[in-house]
Formats: sequence, structure tokens, C-alpha cells
Amino acid sequence: MRAYPRNSPQAVARILSLVLISDGHVSRTELEALSQHAELQQLGVTPQVLHGIVKTLCEDLLMDGFDGRSLQTRVGHDCLARLLAEVDDHRLQEQLIRLARLAAQSDHHVSEAEAAMIESIWRIWRAVPATKAIAKAESRFLPMALVH
Repeated sequence: MRAYPRNSPQAVARILSLVLISDGHVSRTELEALSQHAELQQLGVTPQVLHGIVKTLCEDLLMDGFDGRSLQTRVGHDCLARLLAEVDDHRLQEQLIRLARLAAQSDHHVSEAEAAMIESIWRIWRAVPATKAIAKAESRFLPMALVH
């Protein structure tokens, strides 16, 4: 997987892309919901950046031998943790969880894969010592399983 600068628009877009593709289907509704959201654009993630990173992530996964199994199984905890480490700003993490939920809910169906990916992201960030202090406040964003 490519490396992106910490807290960059590309790192942000890749984390959202992981959620978007986690169920094997990128919904136009999900992409539009994110692309039109002012909060995302304020982070420097334009629709072009988001679409480009979704494509790049899919290319990286294919180059790494992705065979269509569960994305979380294929990426694995260590790789996911490495990708998530590229966003270490706590406020940005909170924004990303909120935006990921918005995207997942925008098509009126939150798949098990989307819920699992968002929960994994949240748990990995929460496990970092500096974020444990704010984990309780962030817990209002989870569990996704209750959103179904």
C-alpha cells in the first residue's frame, strides 16, 4: 500500500474508501453523500481526490493479490493499523468516524461489512494510548450494529 503524509487529504480519503469498498460495492449514493458534504471538502478531500483514492486503493489491493474475500480479512489488523496511523489527529479521527457512518447510512442500508470496518477503525484508534482518554466521548458513534 502507498504511504500518505500524516493527516493529509489522501490519508483521510483512503480511510473513508476502506469503508466505501468494505462491502464489495461502492454505492453512488455513498460517494455523492460524501462528495457533497462540506465538512469533507474543508478537510481538502474534493470529489476528485475521493474518487482517485478509491481507485488507487482498489488498484493497491489488486496488486497485493486481493481475491474478493472479505476486505477486512484481506487487509488484516496490522495493515489496517498502519493505514490508520496516517491519521493521528484526534479531532480528525472523530470527524472520519462521523463521515464514515454518514456514508454507510446514506443508501439506507448499513451492511455488516461496513459496520465491521467502521468498528475496527474506531477500536484501533481507541487502542492508541493517547486516544483512550477521548474514547468514552467517541463511543457515542458506535456500535454500528445497532444502526441496521
